[in-house]
Amino acid sequence: MMNDMDSLTDNFKAVQQASKKLIQINGEKVKAVLISLAEAAISNAEIILKENQKDLDNMSTADPKYDRLQLTNKRLQDIANEIKKVAALPSPVGILLEQKTMDNGMEINKVSVPLGVIGVIFEARPNVTFDVFSLCLRSGNACILKGGSDAEYSNLAIVKIIKSVLKQHGLPENCIELLPASREATTELLNAVGYVDVIIPRGSQQLIDFVRKESKVPVIETGAGIVHAYFDESGDMEKGKAIIFNSKTRRVSVCNALDCLLIHINQLKNLPKLVSHLATKNVLIYADDLAYKALENNYPANLLKQANEKHFGTEFLDYILAIKTVSSIEAAIDYISVNSSKHSETIIAENEQNIEQFLQQVDAAVVYSNVSSAFTDGAQFGLGAEIGISTQKLHARGPMALKELCSYKWIVRGSGQVRN
Repeated sequence: MMNDMDSLTDNFKAVQQASKKLIQINGEKVKAVLISLAEAAISNAEIILKENQKDLDNMSTADPKYDRLQLTNKRLQDIANEIKKVAALPSPVGILLEQKTMDNGMEINKVSVPLGVIGVIFEARPNVTFDVFSLCLRSGNACILKGGSDAEYSNLAIVKIIKSVLKQHGLPENCIELLPASREATTELLNAVGYVDVIIPRGSQQLIDFVRKESKVPVIETGAGIVHAYFDESGDMEKGKAIIFNSKTRRVSVCNALDCLLIHINQLKNLPKLVSHLATKNVLIYADDLAYKALENNYPANLLKQANEKHFGTEFLDYILAIKTVSSIEAAIDYISVNSSKHSETIIAENEQNIEQFLQQVDAAVVYSNVSSAFTDGAQFGLGAEIGISTQKLHARGPMALKELCSYKWIVRGSGQVRN
């Protein structure tokens, strides 16, 4: 682990050197390392959970980030299973993407290659440490992690275990490094031009905005999810109830959780039934005037408030939901275009024309029809795990996994050709 700020540049160089060695390691060796890591995550569960408890003791249980921070035996088992899934996936490196022979005899191949050194800045989510390392190693990349102080004990314990597994298999321990949990370390990473190839921030919109503004290293934006569900005039009540409840309450602290329900004006009479189950989870609703009138006396008074503009276009990461009434599907699409973070958007409808209009016109990384937004996840998409959900359009979009951690290069073979 990096503790001396004066030595960060030397450590960046060491990680870069380790990334060059990873290119020479075959896929079967990488697979064996990841399987060992999955086993180590379980065999060292007591140590990990003990350190995680130190972090939890420093955070209020009322903090929405508490759920993200918390590790349990069940969550460690899930993490181990995801690592094994990543190990089982084929290597994305060295794949021939394109091949052609030119008229002059030049043979041109386009081949996938690792990005190199990936810096990841994240907040109170120690599971990210396992996810990032397993995906980076499988795709031939080294990684530099900058976790938040909220998860410092957890991250230190996890990285120590990862390094012990690397050493056990004779791989360079420097292919993963953990920076000190300080703002100064973040600044050093954002300025590590020539050593770090790309930076991926995972966390709040504030964190993402800061990284995008301050980084001299290329950035892939991920994270912030202002998620909407539109309940269409043709929406099915039972589907709607289940999707809204699951999208909002499954895990409120994650970026794919529902923030705003858009409801067609002709469905207002059904709104109380549509959201009734949310009260069992004490979901606080901020409703616009029409939705408030429909819910008044039909939803617990202590959980119902009138919305103002600040409640729309907001990522809550809590048991809070905004409700906005719209007069048409066009109005819903227009509203989303203004307020969305382009993460995940859902339509609940039976009218096929409306569904297709929504799917085609809504600009987001993932667009659903009659499916919970909770599925925006690399593992759920069959990618093994994810390094983040990209909300931008260049290079990668949506759940980023192995293929998205690769670039490509052109390999040209000839027999003495020169250009006129």
